Amino acid sequence: MASVTSLTDLVNQRLADALSATLPAADADPLLRRSDRADFQANGILALAKKAKANPRDLATQVVAQVTSGDVIKDIEVSGPGFLNITLTDKAITENLAARYADPQRLGAPYADAPGTTVIDYAQPNVAKEMHVGHLRSAVIGDSVVQLLEFTGENVVRRHHIGDWGTQFGMLIQYLDEHPHELDHKASEVSGEEAMSNLDRLYKAARKLFDSDEEFKTRARRRVVDLQAGDPHTLAMWQKFVDESKIYFFSVFEKLDMEVRDPDIVGESGYNDMLAETCRLLEESGVAVRSEGALCVFFDDIKGPDGNPVPLIVQKSDGGYGYAATDLSAIRDRVFNLKANSLIYVVDARQSLHFKMVFETARRAGWLNDDVKAYQLAFGTVLGKDGKPFKTREGETVRLVDLLDEAIDRATAVVREKDTQRQLSEEEVAERGAQVGIGAVKYADLSTSANRDYKFDLDQMVSLNGDTSVYLQYAYARIRSILRKAGGTHPQARPELGLHEAERALALHVDAFAETVAEAASEYAPHRMTAYLYQLASLFTSFYDKCPVLKAETPAQVGNRLFLCDITARTLHQGMALLGIRTPERL
Repeated sequence: MASVTSLTDLVNQRLADALSATLPAADADPLLRRSDRADFQANGILALAKKAKANPRDLATQVVAQVTSGDVIKDIEVSGPGFLNITLTDKAITENLAARYADPQRLGAPYADAPGTTVIDYAQPNVAKEMHVGHLRSAVIGDSVVQLLEFTGENVVRRHHIGDWGTQFGMLIQYLDEHPHELDHKASEVSGEEAMSNLDRLYKAARKLFDSDEEFKTRARRRVVDLQAGDPHTLAMWQKFVDESKIYFFSVFEKLDMEVRDPDIVGESGYNDMLAETCRLLEESGVAVRSEGALCVFFDDIKGPDGNPVPLIVQKSDGGYGYAATDLSAIRDRVFNLKANSLIYVVDARQSLHFKMVFETARRAGWLNDDVKAYQLAFGTVLGKDGKPFKTREGETVRLVDLLDEAIDRATAVVREKDTQRQLSEEEVAERGAQVGIGAVKYADLSTSANRDYKFDLDQMVSLNGDTSVYLQYAYARIRSILRKAGGTHPQARPELGLHEAERALALHVDAFAETVAEAASEYAPHRMTAYLYQLASLFTSFYDKCPVLKAETPAQVGNRLFLCDITARTLHQGMALLGIRTPERL
């Protein structure tokens, strides 16, 4: 179905035509925005008048005379030093929403003009290690950006760059080789928690032996060499750790209500065959040079505390490869094999210097350029209520599954408490509790700009009041309840009816959905969508308080207000889906 031109764009075009008719040589932007004095306000005439050395109010008056009004614009007046206050016709507002209503899948949102291919690197757990609260932001932010970009028509390639390589595996593989049944499953399947328990037990036993037995330590170090050399038996043992870890990873991502597919998991090991060539290309091109035996890239603007340049070490003096070699090889793969135009890395802000150097190295090598860009979507730290990095009472990093389980428990209690009529079965309470709890955690994360730290406060997250996912979910459930109670009366847009002030405010905000999606996608900013949805729910609450729906004065008005309810619900549902959050029909 064809996209629907927003009311903002319709008005913008009318004003641009009027500006051109008034000053044909001018290239002016009306600078249109929503206003509390009218439906829209245009401020662009002030800048245009300054350029033309004209009186702003006189110029504004001339522009108003050129504006075509009647079908879309009801009234336009000059205000202050030369602002234009624009009021739309009720008919235009309702007709535009009716066009969006006819497109239930996209609500009239257009696809991007020139979609490309974006590879997004997010949700990066480590093999044989517990996922902690620090993994939450990468997973949740990355998943929402994927949804936003795909909704605009972008071809998105997901990549989960798991930590599955390194010297620590020598110790683990050697221990497993000497205790071959440690990862054998007595049952045909194990849960994610059991898989992590197996790995944790094995890791602790291996570490204890490594620290106390010099002969085992020597054998373990030899295993690292075997692993890097591609010894088949050693690789088979390594694969057992990867497979066991994936059982755990998938269980956590399932709890987070995220789709993570096995082909999308390409860890550090996936680029091993490219490392030597990456180093050769960098050295032959002069981008990297040898320094004390190591292959390094130097930068004039990056210096250490002593004032000397800090290099990016691509290959160590002993011949081993660092993270930089892997990350640069990944860029080569994503640009030349996956044909990506954009590379997004959802990675902790504390790694910003590393990625700044990696991206600059790739640019010098010609792998990144004006047509192929890389961007670190850096995120801040999850803090406790005390404003310090979120830790357990013992000072340990919080396990992600513990945090999610507590959120689900809190939310389940809220759902059960609100179900005063006992309309939900215990199974339904548990299902809604999971949807509300996980939604609360995701929304709290996404409603904060990614580069900022945020406080993890479960009490606030599951609150029915304020800017929370629960507030939005209950708004959606309330609308669905209204529509069910309407029985045989169906939503129907009635453009001939006048609109109450609260109806206008709600309708104009619904119409801005497509613009908000485009903005959030282009800026990789899910918090733009959360802000829009919270305002949408707030405007619906105001509308519901001031405008009776099922008890409206006439049948036509009932149908029109049900229509406003329904399109608001559809917009809430679609917007929350772009955040990876469920909207239960009943709560």
